[in-house]
Amino acid sequence: MPESASPAALRLVAIPRLAAGGRWRVEAMRSLSEPLLLWFTKGQGRITVAGVTRGYTAHNAIFIPASTMHGFEVGVHSFGSAVFFGRGGLVPLPGQPQHLRIREAPVQQELNVMLDTIGREIEARATAWERAVDHHAGLLGVWLERQVARLGAAEPLDASRRLVARYTELLERDFRSGLGVGHFAGALGVTATHLSRCCRQTCGRPASSLLHDRVLFEARRLLAETDLPVSRIAQSLGFTSPAYFTRAFGHLTGQSPSAFRRAS
Repeated sequence: MPESASPAALRLVAIPRLAAGGRWRVEAMRSLSEPLLLWFTKGQGRITVAGVTRGYTAHNAIFIPASTMHGFEVGVHSFGSAVFFGRGGLVPLPGQPQHLRIREAPVQQELNVMLDTIGREIEARATAWERAVDHHAGLLGVWLERQVARLGAAEPLDASRRLVARYTELLERDFRSGLGVGHFAGALGVTATHLSRCCRQTCGRPASSLLHDRVLFEARRLLAETDLPVSRIAQSLGFTSPAYFTRAFGHLTGQSPSAFRRAS
């Protein structure tokens, strides 16, 4: 499926291609600067959005707003499309994450046809194709709005999920600071123990795991996609020294930063 239009426009990527550079690119906690719709047509796995983990199966549509921390499993049998809406904000979209289980074949087919049409426009690049993609993106937004209304908005968050969602928001804002879980827990008005307990309830992982995962994703991204020296990357992520960063990276990945960069 075609991957890109223009930098700010709607884009389609086949879900297996998201992990082409390594499964860490989709499984680790991170956020995007643009809204994302995942449409799974085959396979199953787990997805964590804003600190809440759920299972996904075929014919699940999962909407993730911009700047929302998330990560998901992509197995060898996972197929579907990822729709990146761009940073323009021209299409009205839900303000909260949505996990829609589309069971009706006609509704599934409606979405498949929309995505196929967008893909053909991007691939053919005929006259006014960008404007056509913009209009189809609007129709896709209408489809999503109708499914949210039909199936019901996202389930209300209980106290634990609200706390973890706020924690992921703080993480996304300050994960480069070098601050630990205790700082984030204090900012949320709870103890680190209580925060970790809530994280385990919502996603099966302690609070420290989410923090380390987010920092590790950024470290891997910078090593793979930039020529920044390891010392600069360590400094940008709040590590007190390059040596400490190298030890932490090696402990979590089994590779040194330099070895990971060479492999990438």
